[in-house]
Amino acid sequence: MSFDKILKFERALAEFTGAPYAIMTDCCTHALELCFRYDKVEFCAFTPYTYLSIPMLMHKLDVKFVYEPAETQWVGEYCFRKTRIWDSARLLQKNMYRPGQIQCLSFGHGKPLHIGRGGAILLDDAEAYNTILQQRYDGRDLTVSPWETQKTFRVGYHYRPTIEEAEQGLALLEGIKELNPDPQEVLYPDLRLITIIG
Repeated sequence: MSFDKILKFERALAEFTGAPYAIMTDCCTHALELCFRYDKVEFCAFTPYTYLSIPMLMHKLDVKFVYEPAETQWVGEYCFRKTRIWDSARLLQKNMYRPGQIQCLSFGHGKPLHIGRGGAILLDDAEAYNTILQQRYDGRDLTVSPWETQKTFRVGYHYRPTIEEAEQGLALLEGIKELNPDPQEVLYPDLRLITIIG
């Protein structure tokens, strides 16, 4: 089955990070979106030093948010306060998973596992895993083939990774296992200085 290579990468990523489950997505922002949707987050607080897609995601989902104080810097990852969700875009280390939490990874440019584009969700909640897994693939149950024989679909999103990204990620993960790099420092401007119109 074509999804087997994605599943193989997800299993390797889960084993490396210490997470019971890993779900690969097409990008970190979409990984975060799926988690915010699942947890039905209505409010959170986060650092103003993050990528532009984060406040835009809050607007898209109608999540009320505030920025934390200016001195709130981060290395590797930060938590969305009042939630169990973490933006771990610049961290990939052995046994990094925090039990009871949801951590979202990025495989974009300049990230620890750079495959051009992609992301992943680390979690230990079996119900969330099964729901988000289907949402990532347009609401599809991947045990049903061909897909059109599935008669009931949860609302889903077209946020699946490619087979090629999973293959590349699996190959690069072997190198990460050897290096276990330090978390990367934040490189983002202060988003309190911008205005989002929409």
